[in-house]
Amino acid sequence: MRLSKNLLSITLLFLMWQCLSPDKGTENGQTDGSNAPNSEGIEAVSSFSQWLEKPTPLVSAHRGGPYPGFPENALETFQNIVDHTPAVIECDISMTSDSVLVLMHDKTLDRTTNGQGNVNEQSFEALQTLKLIDNEDKPTDFNIPTLEETLAWGKGKALFTLDVKRGVPFEKVIAAIQKYDAASYAAIITYRIQDAKLVYSLDPEVMISVSARDEGAIEQLVQSGIPSKNLLGFVGTREPSAAHYARLQTMGIKTILGTLGNLDRSAAAKGNDEVYLQYVKNGANIIATDRPLEVAQVMQMELIK
Repeated sequence: MRLSKNLLSITLLFLMWQCLSPDKGTENGQTDGSNAPNSEGIEAVSSFSQWLEKPTPLVSAHRGGPYPGFPENALETFQNIVDHTPAVIECDISMTSDSVLVLMHDKTLDRTTNGQGNVNEQSFEALQTLKLIDNEDKPTDFNIPTLEETLAWGKGKALFTLDVKRGVPFEKVIAAIQKYDAASYAAIITYRIQDAKLVYSLDPEVMISVSARDEGAIEQLVQSGIPSKNLLGFVGTREPSAAHYARLQTMGIKTILGTLGNLDRSAAAKGNDEVYLQYVKNGANIIATDRPLEVAQVMQMELIK
């Protein structure tokens, strides 16, 4: 019920903007790469450098922000999110047997498609015959997108954090980013400092999401030689201390707090979406969440005040 009320509110705001806006965009919703406003009339954040100049709080949609009818890691799902809020789209990069990079979180196709088997044992041609299934186990007409399709779609619309799955070469992901001149809007998620150093060596322009959960992780970042301007510090899925946030801020590293999991569930159970504002006030620059529309709504309401 709470989600339905939120979506109704968002829809009303959308209709108001449609009535007031003299420019509805280009045909079929395509952009020329400029910062087109979304359906709330809010300009997209389309490059990390743009955002770093004015780091307003951002929502990061975990696995692209799935909702009923919108499966994870689908371009249609991404569009649904950016229609309502400037966003970081977190998505997962896997690879087919013939080395095509596609969006898929799981090792297998069983949960999120109408197919079966391991992703890395299927050809891209075989994956093209499949359809995605949403998180309520309902089929959709949406296809598994490639990384290249995703980068082309996202230019001028959103930022990305790309979660490169085990066995997928960082070199191939960076090559795709360079092909689409996407270093300004597509960051790479890493879990080990050696991977962060590799990504930086492959492309010193790309942003890198790194672990910044504790003092040990921060010290590794200091020793890595990677400039702070290239780093997004993931502080974990439990809120860190004020001192921890302050240390990262002093280093010039913007922070991502993962509310996905317990923090999201607690906010939903208590009907307390305002808690996300407190997370931002405490030091989180980006909220990585399974509830991006709800978080976006409370942030937008705060801006209106």
